Amino acid sequence: MDGVRAALRERLAGLLAVLEAGLVERRQVLRASLLAALAGEHTLLIGPPGTAKSALARRIHLAFRDARYFERLLTRFTVPEELFGPLSIRALEEDRYERHVAGFLPDAAVAFIDEVFKANSAILNALLTLLNEREFDNGAGRLRCPLISVVGATNQVPEDEVAEAFFDRFLLRLTVVPVSAEGFRRLLGEDRPAAPEALAPPSALQLDEDDLAALARAAAGCALPAEVLDRLAELRAWLAGRGGYVSDRRWVKLAHLLRVAAASEGRAAASEWDLGLVPHCVTADEPARLAVAEWLAARLGIREAWSPPRITRVVEAFEAQLATEREARDLDYDEAGRLRFSAIDPAAAQAGDLAGAIGDAKGGSAALRMSTARMRRYGSLHIGARTAQLDGVLARLAAYRGEAGAQ
Repeated sequence: MDGVRAALRERLAGLLAVLEAGLVERRQVLRASLLAALAGEHTLLIGPPGTAKSALARRIHLAFRDARYFERLLTRFTVPEELFGPLSIRALEEDRYERHVAGFLPDAAVAFIDEVFKANSAILNALLTLLNEREFDNGAGRLRCPLISVVGATNQVPEDEVAEAFFDRFLLRLTVVPVSAEGFRRLLGEDRPAAPEALAPPSALQLDEDDLAALARAAAGCALPAEVLDRLAELRAWLAGRGGYVSDRRWVKLAHLLRVAAASEGRAAASEWDLGLVPHCVTADEPARLAVAEWLAARLGIREAWSPPRITRVVEAFEAQLATEREARDLDYDEAGRLRFSAIDPAAAQAGDLAGAIGDAKGGSAALRMSTARMRRYGSLHIGARTAQLDGVLARLAAYRGEAGAQ
């Protein structure tokens, strides 16, 4: 099994190197979409027009050998024939209601559906079974479809019952935004994206049904460690406390996605770091995704107890304490342990002594006064306690750095 995992990981690395060529700020979206396809799940790309959503889908298609591809832009005027094929005239003559599906969505392995929520409810309802069950009702029979993954695209998600059910069919919801100012220069320069047809990977790198089956077997053997399950349980409770609902079916699919992520990298178990996929699976919009991502960041690599701001506060507290102790002054004691007092001495006053410098018209200068204070001295026990605190902090930081480095 280890050899199979290693070979698959090497092929996937080579495949990604080809598919990512020329992409500008779309590497993460491509990898997540491909991972969803490897897990047999669907991806929804949410973003404005002209942000390379269709180009990403075409690159996903190139990852699979001899895979039929289907692409369609939906509008409110789209009819079922545009997605599922025209009605068979011969079948109608024989009183059968069947479609010619060759070359249409039921016949595709990878599909891109743009503006997925623009279609009417009849089309969306027909798509529900196709996406979830990989089956299509054609007349009196039900066809088994070769569908691997659908990449959908939309500008926004409408709020109605049918759209919500269809929205739930996409395990990964990825936000796609225009390139940044830095990426804009690359987009127009030498690194501009190449046409997908010019990026076809060698056949030896492409994946087929046997590869997907092997990956599924490897994923089935991957474990979800206790720390991963604990984090998912904590997140489920946290979401419920905020009024968020995630179906049991989606949690099961998410667990499978984590196992596929581990298997695709040749690992025998998922890691807490794989949970970076979770915000894209359990949220419906960008603000909610950012909130879950922040929740996870406080519990994963950047821990709540050792986040950079907290480390800064610890250092500042020690520095403030050190300054206080350095500047602290103590009263002057004599050899018997009693406070040392001095009387007014004209000579001392001329010399600038504190007691001699004080005088008044009522003769108060003759009173005894405490002599000048001196710098406080600290014993070995006090200094040892302070350095032990610092040693403890440094040891914990070193352990954290070691753990982060290993991950």
